[in-house]
Amino acid sequence: MFCIDKMKKVDGKLSPVRPMGDIWLDIGINNLHNEGGVDFRNGKKPEKLISRIIEMITDEGDWVLDSFAGSGTTGAVAHKMRRRWIMVELGEHCYTHIIPRLKRVIDGEDQAGISSTVGWKGGGGFRFYKLAPSLLEKDKYGNWVISKQYNAEMLSEAVCKLEGFKYNPDKNVYWKHGQSTENDYIFVTTQFVNQQLADDIADQMKEDETLLVCCKAFNVNQEDFPNITFKKIPQSVLEKCEFGRDDYSLNVENLPMMEKEPEQIELFDEGDVE
Repeated sequence: MFCIDKMKKVDGKLSPVRPMGDIWLDIGINNLHNEGGVDFRNGKKPEKLISRIIEMITDEGDWVLDSFAGSGTTGAVAHKMRRRWIMVELGEHCYTHIIPRLKRVIDGEDQAGISSTVGWKGGGGFRFYKLAPSLLEKDKYGNWVISKQYNAEMLSEAVCKLEGFKYNPDKNVYWKHGQSTENDYIFVTTQFVNQQLADDIADQMKEDETLLVCCKAFNVNQEDFPNITFKKIPQSVLEKCEFGRDDYSLNVENLPMMEKEPEQIELFDEGDVE
């Protein structure tokens, strides 16, 4: 038993092993162009290489992040190894490489790479989100203003998400754009909110209702409206997001938490995120 510390279980059997060095020469690149069914010359990593790295530092169910997704190898390998994963890509590779590749993985059609090693037959799913344009932009005077790319519906949905409300416009009450609780509502508008408009809204509110008004600007006596909170949209957005940064030191502490996700996502879902 003197060499037990130099043994490791491989495929259920104890085998002699030695510490792995910094240079790995045992991973070939033959037929690499066939992996994943996508062509990504001079940029694709072998699935075996990625799987070795993932196996060394993660367990099943852990999260794996690749912020430069390229051809989608990291996500494909992590998925086959039953890890959860997040990939980010700015180029058109999302549509030409990553999405087709991952759909083949999920359908079980991708039997290249590590598929036979891990016994992959398909399963699971993923969600795909497209990043929306920046909500704010600077005007010619250097002031933050709402981007012209946003229409009223997009603006309302984006601000609801940032403020932690579920976007759910009421068909009969124009100022009910979303809810955080049964009686707590949000109203998003590019109008200038004055005392008269605030009075009109307050008259329609029930005694137990509260309201957050997010607008371009306002001029009201806030003490007259104990159940209404007023915020300027640019300022409220700036408090939760960071603009003009080109590094990774972003503050995301104050972003609202997502609702609990389903245990297994079975459908491919494409949508916008503001």
